[in-house]
Amino acid sequence: MKRGFGSDNHSGISPEILKAIADANVEHALAYGDDEYCKRTEELFKQTFGSQARVYFVFNGTGANVLCIDAMCRSHHAVVCSDTAHIHVDECGAPQRIVGCKLLTVPTPDGKLTPELVRTQLHGFGFEHHSQPKAISIAQSTELGTLYTLDEIKALADLAHSYDMYLHMDGARLANAAVALGCSFKEMTTDCGVDCLSFGGTKNGLLMGESCVILNPALDVDMKYRRKQMSQLCSKMRFVAAQFEAYLTTDLWRRNAMHSNQMAHLLYESLKDVPQVKVMYPVQVNSVFVQLPREIWTGLLNDYFFYDWDEAANVVRWMCSFDTTEDDIKNFVAALKARLQ
Repeated sequence: MKRGFGSDNHSGISPEILKAIADANVEHALAYGDDEYCKRTEELFKQTFGSQARVYFVFNGTGANVLCIDAMCRSHHAVVCSDTAHIHVDECGAPQRIVGCKLLTVPTPDGKLTPELVRTQLHGFGFEHHSQPKAISIAQSTELGTLYTLDEIKALADLAHSYDMYLHMDGARLANAAVALGCSFKEMTTDCGVDCLSFGGTKNGLLMGESCVILNPALDVDMKYRRKQMSQLCSKMRFVAAQFEAYLTTDLWRRNAMHSNQMAHLLYESLKDVPQVKVMYPVQVNSVFVQLPREIWTGLLNDYFFYDWDEAANVVRWMCSFDTTEDDIKNFVAALKARLQ
């Protein structure tokens, strides 16, 4: 497959991660998280997110999101989220099937919830005929590549807690957000009042494996059993933990995310003055959403793979990865401009 701009999931694996896996591939180790790698990495997560943090490694991002929702909600509860949220659009109804709860979606112009938007769904409390709102779920960065400021996250956490609700953060691209905002993971999560976090690395150089991070100790109830029932318990878990250990201790997360963000900004700067190209959202992390004539983007697909985001509006998404190069950007822009002539 030719290197394109379809997804940061399409990229390879960071050499540092491959080495960490190889280094862990010695002797025997206890299974299901009872090994030395998992124990070290669990302590590392406490250093990263706060001493109260508890991490549960899972196979994928959907598993992390559903496990977090299961920690917060029961089947009669509801989760308020953006209408573009991954849990609503791209998880095949997994939260509804596995947890049984309802998703209350809110239209958002930029992918971001606000207290005012969330309040439209905060009614029916105590009324047995209505699903009970119990959590707010946000993504950082959002599915549109936009970012919540720390104050915006705090405001949503305060709102949730004032209604005896919880705040969940989908952090599939948390590293890209932290680099863009110039803050630590803890400052963006624990310190803002986030109750549980889906923390990923697959989009930023890891091979596989994500994590559900419980930041509010009140939610850390029977989590190991919940994870097992969801088929998210990895037997050779040391190979997931070893990746996160290398990811967090070598500053790899920052270097990879900084590079992919920079490549997206280079792509934006190379196209922002092209009249036929309309950038739809602020370019804050590693994604660029543009509107351009259908015949142009469909033709460009013959040379480069990427996804249409809104086919009816001729909006496409271009994603940059930790291994995207300046030559990749240069050649892609040249191919696009050639079709615009």
